[in-house]
This record gives sequence, C-alpha cells and structure tokens, in this order.
Amino acid sequence: MKLKIFAFVSLCMVYLVGCQEDFLERPPLDRLTDETYWTNESNVRTFAWGFYPAYFSGYGSGFAWGKFFTGESLNDDFAPSNPTQFRINIPSAATSSYWTFTWVRKANIFLQRLQTVPMEEEAIAHWSGVARFFRALEYYDLVKQFGDVPWYGEELSDTDMEQLYRERDPRDFVMDRVLEDFQFAAENVRTTDGTKGLTVDKATVLAFMSRAMLYEGTWQKYHEGNNEKARSYLEAAKWAANEIIESGAYSLGNYREVFNSLNLAGNPEVILFRQYEVGLLTHALNSYNNMEPQTGVSKDAIEAYLASDGLPISLSPAYEGDRSIEEVMANRDPRLYETVVSDELRLNGIAVNFSTSGYATHKFLNEEIKDLPEGSSSLNPTDAPVMRYGEVLINYAEAVAELATVGGPAMTQEDLDKSINVLRSRPGIDMPDLQMIGDQPAVNGQAYVDPARDESVPALLWEVRRERRIELMMEGFRLDDLKRWKKLEYTDTEENTDINRGAWIKRSDYPELQSSVTLTEGEEGYIIPSTSAASMRRFTDPKVYLEPIPLDQIALYKENGVDLAQNPGWQ
Repeated sequence: MKLKIFAFVSLCMVYLVGCQEDFLERPPLDRLTDETYWTNESNVRTFAWGFYPAYFSGYGSGFAWGKFFTGESLNDDFAPSNPTQFRINIPSAATSSYWTFTWVRKANIFLQRLQTVPMEEEAIAHWSGVARFFRALEYYDLVKQFGDVPWYGEELSDTDMEQLYRERDPRDFVMDRVLEDFQFAAENVRTTDGTKGLTVDKATVLAFMSRAMLYEGTWQKYHEGNNEKARSYLEAAKWAANEIIESGAYSLGNYREVFNSLNLAGNPEVILFRQYEVGLLTHALNSYNNMEPQTGVSKDAIEAYLASDGLPISLSPAYEGDRSIEEVMANRDPRLYETVVSDELRLNGIAVNFSTSGYATHKFLNEEIKDLPEGSSSLNPTDAPVMRYGEVLINYAEAVAELATVGGPAMTQEDLDKSINVLRSRPGIDMPDLQMIGDQPAVNGQAYVDPARDESVPALLWEVRRERRIELMMEGFRLDDLKRWKKLEYTDTEENTDINRGAWIKRSDYPELQSSVTLTEGEEGYIIPSTSAASMRRFTDPKVYLEPIPLDQIALYKENGVDLAQNPGWQ
C-alpha cells in the first residue's frame, strides 16, 4: 500500500538579480514525474502494458507454464508432485503476492492520473474503462482468495492511517463495486484498439466479466445462500457472454490449435493471447507434453468424457471398456483424442516421458517443433490463449442453467444450441447435440441421467458442468470450479479413489515396468499414481475455501486500533 509509482521531485534553480530573488521551478530532466509523464495517449498506453504480465500470464516464462497442466487443474490429475492445492498453515507475513493491494493502488493511480492527460473525451473514457477493468480483475482475485477485503476506490496517502487500517468490507459490497467497474469498462472500452488479440478491447472486458460474475454468482448461491445476489451476478455473466455471442465476431476452429500454435494471430476463437518468440520470451509447456515425465490425467477425468453417441460411458453401448488404451479411446468424444495420447500408455520404466497415471497428455504439444531445440526445455515459443470463445460459450451455458435455479428464466433448447452445441459441433469434434426433454438432458431424443451423477446436482446442470470440465480440461479451472460449487469433497482421495487411479494394466505385459508402480490388484489393475500417506487428501475442514489472513497483518492492524478478523477456521 505504501509503494510509490513515481517519485515526485522538483529542482529549484535560484538566480540572484541585484537584490531580487527569482525562483524558477522545472521538472527534472533525468526521470519521469507526473508532470512529464501524463502528457499523451501513447504514455497512457505504455502504463497499461504494465498490467498485462500480471493478469495475462499465459504459459508463463522460463521453466514454467502458467496455470495450465498444474495443480490448478485439480481433479483432472493427481500425484504427489503436484503443487500444494490447500494451504495448511497461516502465513506469518504478507508478501508481494499475498494479501497485497499494490495492484489496486496502481489501478487507482492509473485511473486518476489519466484524467489530466490532454486527450479527447472518448480516449479518456476508454482508458478509464481499461483502468477499472484491471481494478475489477484484481479485486476478483482478492475476493476469491480472502472473501471480505477492504475496498479502495482511489489512491490513498501513506499517512491516511484511518483508511489504510480499517475493517474489511463485506464480500458482496466489494463484488458490487467490481460489477460496476466491469459495466463501466464494457460501455467505454473500445471495440478495437491496438493489435487484435494482444490488446484489451471490449470483447476482452466482456469475456472476463462473464468469468468473474459466474464465479461470484455461484459462490453466493452455494456458500452464502443469497439467491438475490446470485441472480444479479449470474445475469451479468449471461449478459456479458451473450454480447460476445451475438456480436458474431468469434467462431470455433480446430480444438487443439488453440493450445499448440506458434502463432495465434488470426485464430477465430482467440479473444486474447500471449505472444511468444524464440530468443525473447519462451516457456516450458510444450516440453512437458513431450520429453519429460508428466503428472498423468486421472481415471476420473478420462471417464468424464462421453461416448461418441453423446451418452455417459455407463449408459452407452458404444463404450468398449478400459482394459487397454484402444478400448478406452474407442468411440469417445474427439476432444479426448485431442487431449490425451490415444495410441499408447506411457509407463514408468518403459518411457522416459512417462505419465504417473499411464495416460499422457498432448493437448499442448506442437509436433512440428517437438524434436527441435525450441521444442524442449524452457525454449518453447508456442503462443498461449489467455481468453477464448470456447470458455465464453460454456460460461453462458452455466450462467443460464444456474439462473433457472435462483428465480431466473428456465434454460431452453435455444440456450443449449447457442452455447454447448456450438462447442460440440466444432470442426473435427461433431458430437451429438445436447437436448432437453422436460428438465432432463437428452441426446438423439433419448432422455438420460448419468448414474455417476452427484445426486445433489440436477441432471441437466450435471451435464453442463461435465461439458465445462471436458472443454477446459487441464486449463487451470477445475480448482476454482470446485471451490465456487462448494464441492471440494470431490478431492477426497478416500471417498473418490478414481482421482488417484490411472490406466488398467497387467504387470506381466510390461516386463520393464518399474517396481515402484503400484496396481490396485497387485499384479494387475489400475495404476495408483500416489501411494504416499502424506500426499493423500481427506476433505474434512471447509476452511480451505478461503485463504487465511497473514499473522503480521492482524498484529499490525491491532497496533493501529483495528481488529482484523481472521477467516473462519483459521483462528
């Protein structure tokens, strides 16, 4: 909160003319100040670029790959090598990335300073929208992490102790302000600005608005029991997604090309992407999908994919079983083939690039460069989707389905046809349409209810959630989804063993198989990726839905006369 973006220094030159003192003040020539920087739109645009790496990380940089294929995709993979998904202890201190309001302050400085720039009113409105968009994104992240947080709508002085140290504002109050920021940005940010796909424009704002409002609408429903607030946010999510759909500006092409292309410019599905370039900015995700051992996709995730007739595998006569990779892959949703290697299992002791579950992922692999230097290590230059039309479509479908449960209009076939069925009819996918018979899901005129359904979730909503999981597999959404649905019990490895199961094999078929590979039935059965008791997950404490407030902040606030309440369960 006390970081300064600019140093405000003035030099004074004193001239003595006879008995008269004449003081001349001018800005320093060797540094930027408010007076010298906020002078034109080009500088305003440059200031905005500073937010991009924080919110549009893509595949990250160096030996990283962002949120893709990580513990953020919880329940799509499971192994002890995953990053820690749940915090165990209360942090002792705030850091530059934990309980910090630096980016809020930067957004507020941006918003206030640009008002003084000599620009047309349209330009001021546009950049004000961009500033408020980034403030909305930061508060969305803070609320997801901590729940109640103090709302700061303007730059604070570092001596304003009353504002710097005050109680947290209620979550719904903050998210109402976030909604206002998104609405302002949607009304004022330009439809086109800068390079398409690399610069924030109206579609970017609307797409992120659909994501954030869907999250908060479902949180309010499942955690707070506040259907009125839930409806308000879900309506905003539906509206934002529908604005993009109705614009006709985006369409779907090849599924995998969204994730493994060397150049995403011109891709009809990509709303915003991060551009990579050999020798300038690279990452390691392509390599992880090619040369290195992987945290494997779980049996649970594999079984979520429908059969090619549009039915769950337990109901489909087309499903052939799971005793070989050929059986698993036969007659399935083509997105499975685009995500998981379909012609082999990669086993520890047999393949250098083995998968902990046997099921290997190639969703992010670019085959053209896989044997070249740039296809290995941290040298990967494939572009990363930051926001894509496929997510907007599934955001729309879920917002509509959830609205129907909190007093909104019922979901219709038209809603499915403009969202989920567009995803299913993507070139190369061509899955049967999801239909409705009454309030039940149906395919080819046959209503069905998945026997594997969580009975607390309506059958149609279950299918919408399935579609979301499949469409966004390994893209870093699953943990957030389970949190907002209040379904972290799905991560309990004792109650849901299939998230710690992989492919079915016979040890005798693989003489070189590592002895450390454990099977459920001794010499045959499903691979158990993790057998360590320390890595097993039991879900018994709901406190992990929110992060704890650092201890030093509670002490610091107390020194300033404020009792900063800790989040429930972390006392």
